[in-house]
Amino acid sequence: MCFMDICLMLFQITVSIGMYFILKLLGFDEIVAQSVLVGVLCPVAASVVVIAGMLGANKETLTTYAIMGNLMVAVVAPIYFSFIGVHQDMPFWTSFLIVLKKIGSVIALPFFVAWILEQYFKKGSDRIAKFSGLSFYLWAMALCITIGQTIDFLMLSKKDDLDIILWIAVFSLIFCVIQFSVGRRLGRHYGDVVAGGQLLGQKNTAIGIWMATTYLNPLASLFPALYSVWQNVFNSWQLWRYKKS
Repeated sequence: MCFMDICLMLFQITVSIGMYFILKLLGFDEIVAQSVLVGVLCPVAASVVVIAGMLGANKETLTTYAIMGNLMVAVVAPIYFSFIGVHQDMPFWTSFLIVLKKIGSVIALPFFVAWILEQYFKKGSDRIAKFSGLSFYLWAMALCITIGQTIDFLMLSKKDDLDIILWIAVFSLIFCVIQFSVGRRLGRHYGDVVAGGQLLGQKNTAIGIWMATTYLNPLASLFPALYSVWQNVFNSWQLWRYKKS
C-alpha cells in the first residue's frame, strides 16, 4: 500500500460522513444526506482494472487498491450504519460479515480464481488471457443493465419524492466530478494520473445500491444508480479520446 492509497481511503471515510452531517445541518432531507454518504463511501469497482488498464494505468496499483479499498468499506460501513439508517440495532460484527460477504463475492473470489489458474493451470490461464478484450464488452453489458435498472427505478418513484430525486441527481453529478478530479490530482502527485482518478471516481455502484437498500432508505440507492450513468459517460469519453490520440 502506498501513500496515494491512504489518501484515497481517507477521502472516502471523511468526506462521506462529513457531507452527511453538513447536509443535515443545512436542512437537507435525511434521504439526500444518506444518498451522499453511501455514494462517496461506495467502494471502487472491480472493473476499474479493465477501464484504467485500457487508459494506461499501472495494473498493480489498481489491483492493490481494488482489494484494500473494498476491505476498508467492509470495516467502515458497518460503523456508520450502526448510528445511521434502519438497522442501527444490528451488532457490528453481524453487519461487518454481511458487507464483507457481499464485497468478497465481487472482489476476493475473482482474485483467488485468477491466482489459482495462474499458479496451477498455467496453460489454461494463458489461453484465457488471449481473450482479455472481452472484459470490455462484459463491462458494457453490465452498464446497459445498470442504466436500465436506474430508468425503471425513476419511473416507479412517487411524485411526492420529486424534490428529493432532483437533489440526489444533482449531488450525484457534483460528486462524480469532484471524485474524479481529486483522484486525478492525487494521482498526478504520486505519478499515475489515470489510476488516481479511476480509483476514486469509478465506483462499484451495484454494491452502493445494495448498501442503500439494505441499511438506509431505499430511495438513497438512486445516488449510486445515477452515479453509474455519469461515471460511465465520462469513462466512455476517456476511452474515445485515448483511442483517437
